[in-house]
Amino acid sequence: MKKHYTSLLSLSFGKFASKAFPSSVQNIINKGYVKMMGLDMSEFASADSYTTLNKLFTRAFEIPRSISKDQSDLISGVDALITDAGVITEGKAYQIKGMAYNISELFGSYHQESVEEVEGGEFINFYLSPKDYHRYHMPMELQVLSLTHIPGKLYPVNFPLLRHKKDLFIENERVVLACKDKKNRTHILVLVGALNVGKMIVTFEKNVQTNSDIREPQHYTYTDLWLERGELFGWFEMGSTILTFSQKGSILPDVAINQKVNFTDILGKIQ
Repeated sequence: MKKHYTSLLSLSFGKFASKAFPSSVQNIINKGYVKMMGLDMSEFASADSYTTLNKLFTRAFEIPRSISKDQSDLISGVDALITDAGVITEGKAYQIKGMAYNISELFGSYHQESVEEVEGGEFINFYLSPKDYHRYHMPMELQVLSLTHIPGKLYPVNFPLLRHKKDLFIENERVVLACKDKKNRTHILVLVGALNVGKMIVTFEKNVQTNSDIREPQHYTYTDLWLERGELFGWFEMGSTILTFSQKGSILPDVAINQKVNFTDILGKIQ
């Protein structure tokens, strides 16, 4: 099967972004990107310190952000825009208002039991733009039971396509994490690939190789993998989207559509 054109474009961009040019050239690339995208670099090293554009994309904080000590606080795991949020009803969520999709198709064959477990619960969509901090952290303490990498296309996940392309999240490549909290309630986190996202990195599973020649879902299970609230578990190489689905009654979110949030912001309560 031939790669979709979006995957080929993303692969080409990924090669460019990963190439270390001579420092004088790299500085121009990096500073040009910072200016073009309007990056706020106040929490990060200077643009000229990154040896590739990809290093700039996946930049880490120079000084860690402080996290609320109240363990009942639900935090944002990313810097992002909330493009939609609401209640999962009859197995459906929304990629954006007016564009419903079936979460059974999003989750894939390995996670069909989770579809019923999150019915009536909350979904939240987080869009990471190219100028955002691209690393993702846990919004609460969770045990990761399994991970599935589902190959797919790499359409952009910007507003025009969210509004007009049906089943955008389902068509795109994604990584599905099935988790439980300390009260044994189900939480699903879905990392969605997008145009120019060369890779989605998951720190605890080195076998995940996105935008590759893999054509069938790859499934991994874990016996005692707990991640702390705020713990880093990977990054996008460019911007993309994270979708969260929580069992009914497990969280009480306080979020609004089109709300800009940052990692460590309090987004509600863990029940």
